[in-house]
Amino acid sequence: MTEPSTASTDQTTPPAGGMRTFAQVLINTMIANVTTSFLWFALTFWVYLETRSVLATGIVGGTYMLLVAVFSIAFGSVVDRYRKYQVMLFAGIITLVAFCIAGVLYLLFPESVLIDLGSPMFWVFAGVILFGSVIENMRNIALSTTVTLLVPVERHANANGMVGTVQGLAFIVTSVFSGLAIGLVGMGWTLVIAIVLTAVALVHLLFLRIPEEAPHADGQKAPTVDLRGSVAAILSAPGLFALIIFSTFNNLIGGVYIALMDPYGLELFPVELWGVVFGVASTGFIVGGLIIAKFGLGKNPIKTMLLVVVAMGVLGMVFTIRDWWWLYAAGIWLYMTLIPAVEASEQTVIQKVVPFRRQGRVFGFAQAFESAAAPITAFLIAPIAEFIIIPHLGSDAGKASWGWLLGDGEARGIALVFLFAGLTMVLLALGAFLTKSYRLLSKEYQDHGQPAPAEAVSEGS
Repeated sequence: MTEPSTASTDQTTPPAGGMRTFAQVLINTMIANVTTSFLWFALTFWVYLETRSVLATGIVGGTYMLLVAVFSIAFGSVVDRYRKYQVMLFAGIITLVAFCIAGVLYLLFPESVLIDLGSPMFWVFAGVILFGSVIENMRNIALSTTVTLLVPVERHANANGMVGTVQGLAFIVTSVFSGLAIGLVGMGWTLVIAIVLTAVALVHLLFLRIPEEAPHADGQKAPTVDLRGSVAAILSAPGLFALIIFSTFNNLIGGVYIALMDPYGLELFPVELWGVVFGVASTGFIVGGLIIAKFGLGKNPIKTMLLVVVAMGVLGMVFTIRDWWWLYAAGIWLYMTLIPAVEASEQTVIQKVVPFRRQGRVFGFAQAFESAAAPITAFLIAPIAEFIIIPHLGSDAGKASWGWLLGDGEARGIALVFLFAGLTMVLLALGAFLTKSYRLLSKEYQDHGQPAPAEAVSEGS
């Protein structure tokens, strides 16, 4: 990517036809997200089915989130430094290259070597796929800033709801077809499908145009990872850091889901059926996104977000309380319905109180901070669940202690983890309502009648 011009200025006034352009960008991002999610889900299914190890899926899932956390601040800096179209094109090329390398590795090494957790090639193979998937998050950060660039401020919440709907569509497609692909054609052909779809998304992107002036530069070489600029932008809005912490509550239980949701589902369903069930349940993502796109988030998105997090915690406590497939599926559907509200609430507040030319760094910092919670939880809970909780709940003593509450199903240990994770989430969200940061940020949001001006935070501060 070429360096930006130093003569540019921030563009915060949406151009004519901005909503139409945003819709095209959104569709292209959906194609790209479908591709990376398809291969990412498939890798998780493949690893568990070949190893039957909760620890393995926890490590793979946690590694993905850890890489997102490590790279997100750098991604945000890149998004602010270059035109959004350039960033999306760069991310698409790198992802395609990574998936092609994974395909070559699959051809060069037997599957028994690639699935051996003790073999370095397993970590190289999985790592290349994870890297290609992680790079895609740069595009998602850029997408969040294009809402400010292309959409009128009064429609931000609705546009963020549309983003949630598209994410739901991607979830459904990948959930269904990842399971079918692994169950019917195996990992090799799954890689071929992912490579082809990645190439299609890249070609489609070549025909898009996003109207944007070159980002402003002050004549000094900015650091690759502009942590100082990210922190300065966050501190400029009272309570904004607290918003990021509030959003992190969702990721605390998300780490538990990364480690244990697929193993629990694969105990209840064959892999082909589990993918379909998860895909159908993911229609909740679409419903939640459409509700926000239609009605917005209310006068105070921060309050909306915390109430939704409380509801998500309650769901996490009860949706595996018995070994009933329909309860699990219904619980996932309701949980997916609520996710877009949490994501859209955070994005809507940031888009309103943070200057456009700093939004990439703020979104990147937020993604890094929030994503770090999930791998920590996944890395902690996966070995504890596999070696302590699951064996204990399978013993006579465990059944006697917890059977009255959780029943006698095959995966009661996982259900116990979900129960306490959900309870923790409820308590954290309720406690957030009592903080000074909640009151400050609510007032800051409601006092901003217009988008924050580009000069609100000085470059390099």
